Amino acid sequence: MRELRLIFFGILLVLGTFQVASSHGGHPLSRIAIRKATYALNDNAYVKASPAVVGLKGQNSEWVTVEYSSPNPSVDDWIAVFSPSNFSASTCSAENPSVNPPLLCSAPIKYQYANYSSPQYKGTGKGSLKLMLINQRSDFSVALFSGGLLKPKLVAVSNKIAFTNPNAPVYPRLAQGKTWNEMTVTWTSGYGINEAEAFVQWGRKGGDRTHSPAGTLTFDRGSMCGAPARTVGWRDPGYIHTSFLKELWPNAMYTYKVGHRLFNSTYIWSSEYQFKASPYPGQNSLQRVVIFGDMGKDEADGSNEYNDFQYASLNTTRQLIQDLKNIDIVFHIGDICYANGYISQWDQFTAQIEPIASTVPYMIASGNHERDWPGTGSFYGNKDSGGECGVLAETMFYVPAENRAKFWYSTDYGMFRFCVADTEHDWREGTEQYKFIEHCLASVDRQKQPWLIFLAHRVLGYSSGIFYAVDGSFAEPMGRESLQKLWQKYKVDIAIYGHVHNYERTCPIYQNICTNKEKNYYKGTLNGTIHVVAGGGGAGLAEFTPLQTTWSLYRDYDYGFVKLTAFDHSNLLFEYKKSSDGKVYDSFRISRDYRDILACTVGSCPSTTLAS
Repeated sequence: MRELRLIFFGILLVLGTFQVASSHGGHPLSRIAIRKATYALNDNAYVKASPAVVGLKGQNSEWVTVEYSSPNPSVDDWIAVFSPSNFSASTCSAENPSVNPPLLCSAPIKYQYANYSSPQYKGTGKGSLKLMLINQRSDFSVALFSGGLLKPKLVAVSNKIAFTNPNAPVYPRLAQGKTWNEMTVTWTSGYGINEAEAFVQWGRKGGDRTHSPAGTLTFDRGSMCGAPARTVGWRDPGYIHTSFLKELWPNAMYTYKVGHRLFNSTYIWSSEYQFKASPYPGQNSLQRVVIFGDMGKDEADGSNEYNDFQYASLNTTRQLIQDLKNIDIVFHIGDICYANGYISQWDQFTAQIEPIASTVPYMIASGNHERDWPGTGSFYGNKDSGGECGVLAETMFYVPAENRAKFWYSTDYGMFRFCVADTEHDWREGTEQYKFIEHCLASVDRQKQPWLIFLAHRVLGYSSGIFYAVDGSFAEPMGRESLQKLWQKYKVDIAIYGHVHNYERTCPIYQNICTNKEKNYYKGTLNGTIHVVAGGGGAGLAEFTPLQTTWSLYRDYDYGFVKLTAFDHSNLLFEYKKSSDGKVYDSFRISRDYRDILACTVGSCPSTTLAS
């Protein structure tokens, strides 16, 4: 028992150095003042977790029952999940030579109050929780703390819990490649290149299978730009593998599974999945696209609910899963999981979206909570990424960018062309990104791909969000100055943004003036671009300004997502659906012919030509 106490005392020395990181809305783990933790182990207290071995049938997630007891119970007592299970000082390494022992280790993965499902806990000192654990390449332990979140005292630590194969390949996520007939598969495992060969086994549904090799990436603490990602939030990310499935047949169904061949000739396999290949650019078929921003993640077991910031993300996820047969591709336009430097949260996010991302392409854009960090070349000098500075987003997900550190790209899906901007890098006229945006918009053949969509995280167009209204810009300052002439010149149909956590739709607009008085059915040329805020994916909602602008047609202070349905080259349906029930609350249609796209509008054609 004396040796056990010494180990736990070492843990407390580490916990006493934990730092709190500020973040948009307050990250749940950052609310714990674990740096103030003190040593309070009690022989009469215990935490027991069962089963101790999980994933016996190959599952990547499993419910664990945690039973605990304290001789001095309080309503402030709480339960924390740690991984790896040994979070003592012996596992730490210095960030730099000036750091004095004890060194920083890892924050808990998640936490819950001891009386969450045991209201009698304060009186009896006994309670239990059902916790969902996912395979994250290491074992777990559960700790009981007293003293609340602000003055925590370590009371007891559980036995270890481990998955049968913690290194197993998990959470595949699809993305479109750099050509229309290429699909990429990215997944996470515990196998490096010195342990196994990574690959995808795939083929036409019901047909022969082939093997495509996968590249393997990882990163270390030194790749992070600051705390908490470099310090208390650091957790080994494992290995991220990406394979390129090429020369796909348009709209054909494929099955696949990811695998690893160990050097002892043993094979480790994932479950089997399927996807539909993308249509040929310009192909006339039913094509359905879902777009939203700022979703985040949440725990199915209720952990971290006291943060009250991203709880609606589960509703959004469930609605997409329920309607997955009617979705062809998803765009999550920034603020992906709000890990904010707590790296364990990326595993939990990829686990949450696995049913979606393993079945349809899951395309992302860069947001402030993925990229921004002072002195790292981001356009904004804030600390919203928690020290990640883009590394996690760029590695965990594939996008067809020329350079993923410059997170802008274009992608074609049948009758759609999507130009995806990176608002965390300079987009103004004369910049590298501005030239990309113009090329993306100018190079599309509108006879084949009539539906031209601009996507970005921060609002570069129009928003009635209160913080933009206070700025007086009703959008990101400098947002429209350079880009509106491109949207008008190349006749962008719809521009969709996140960042503001609500829903709003404008009229077709150019230079603050509505170019069309219609509200729900647009026939012929739009004469302007419709701007949409779809930032209600799941993170805490943002207030609207009470000012009523002439260009704002529909506002909703609620969670939801956008769905675009292209029926053919002439008919597009736009729908806004709430995450709570999946029902449509706002919609409009566009019906037009190719000649309507060719027609001149203000700013889209020269005022005079030689022919005239």
